[in-house]
Amino acid sequence: MSISAQEFARRRRELMAHMEENSIAILPAAPERTRNRDVEHHYRQDSDFWYLSGFGEPEAVMALIPGREHGEFVLFCRERDRTMETWNGYRAGPEGAVGKFGADDAFPISDIDEILPGLIEGRERVYYDLGREPEFDRRVMNWVNSIRAKVRTGAHPPGEFLALTHLLHDQRLYKSAAELKLMRRAGEISAAAHCRGMQTVHPGMFEYQLEAEYLHEFIHQGARFTAYPSIVGGGKNGCILHYIDNNEKLKDGDLVLVDAGCELDIYASDITRTYPVNGKFSSAQQALYELVLASQYAAIEKVQPGNHWNEPHEAAVHVLAQGMKDLGLLNGDLNEILETESYRQFYMHRTGHWIGLDVHDVGDYKVHDAWRVLEPGMVMTVEPGIYIAPDDETVAAKWRGIGIRIEDDVAVTKKGYDIFTSDVPKDVADIEKIMKKKRSA
Repeated sequence: MSISAQEFARRRRELMAHMEENSIAILPAAPERTRNRDVEHHYRQDSDFWYLSGFGEPEAVMALIPGREHGEFVLFCRERDRTMETWNGYRAGPEGAVGKFGADDAFPISDIDEILPGLIEGRERVYYDLGREPEFDRRVMNWVNSIRAKVRTGAHPPGEFLALTHLLHDQRLYKSAAELKLMRRAGEISAAAHCRGMQTVHPGMFEYQLEAEYLHEFIHQGARFTAYPSIVGGGKNGCILHYIDNNEKLKDGDLVLVDAGCELDIYASDITRTYPVNGKFSSAQQALYELVLASQYAAIEKVQPGNHWNEPHEAAVHVLAQGMKDLGLLNGDLNEILETESYRQFYMHRTGHWIGLDVHDVGDYKVHDAWRVLEPGMVMTVEPGIYIAPDDETVAAKWRGIGIRIEDDVAVTKKGYDIFTSDVPKDVADIEKIMKKKRSA
């Protein structure tokens, strides 16, 4: 199910076709990150680097050089090393970079200071994103300055630096058929994990124990990593938007908000469900839950080609504001509530974000100060919510400490939308039904 070498090559060609004449693009791999002392975090490649190469090793640099006679894709990487491979795993080496990853030329990373300045020299423009990795910024400037120092001998340094992200991130926004297939599968795995959670949860369980059920399902189905730290918030913890402590006991009568999604072959999924710890919504919980659900349905209906990015958010906000007014959470005229944004007391975030290689994926939300028009191939989350602080004395006691969010991953299609995460229930009756079918230990 992974992305083919042919697709990586197509991506590089598409990007180079949009680069200025006589230019070079330089992309470094993600550095290894130290967790503590001499232990590194599990390595995860930079998303841009992966998107263009599929190359998953650190200590690598990619150069894309449109029109280069000896090949446009040049990769610098670690050499094969029997000792290091015995300790840390196999390396592709320059030969593998050519044979397996489609590089036209590949060189040892140790030779980059001698070779890359020669590839830059004579190019008018350098596409490189300054500021992301300051240490690598210095290396790039050293290469350019080494060319500038030779101007009197006829060297031609580049005259302009251009940000690569504008071109590349716009390209990444439109998912291919292969990407959509991967993201659908990631959504299915995450949906199965949420179903497992609903069938496992019980009063007295710790939040981290419920989290473990999700992790088990992810890994069991081939997704070894989460796309982001899982949020498992019982009761009032569901009102903390980025709660990740996950260390409290789940109580009878409380809701639990679980925001958890796997990463599959680098692609993210992102699902939130909120359900009762004891399997049965109280009347107050159900009233708020069904309001959030209605707002999500309204928002999803606005995920249509030709609509603009903000229309799903506007639809969700309108339903939430009216519902808050009807339930007595807010007072006043609906138009005034919308204009003053007083609903933000209980709904303080946006209704979605792009999703892809990054859980909060790249791509502009506005183009020339206007909301971007939705087009087929774009994938977004739709995730309205209500969060009522436990100490909010402006509302009736029955509402306090209830946090609810409902989130799905939705692709824009030619005819409308496609929900990748629909396998996990979200209607009240369906949630209570699946929760009655408790999973055996």
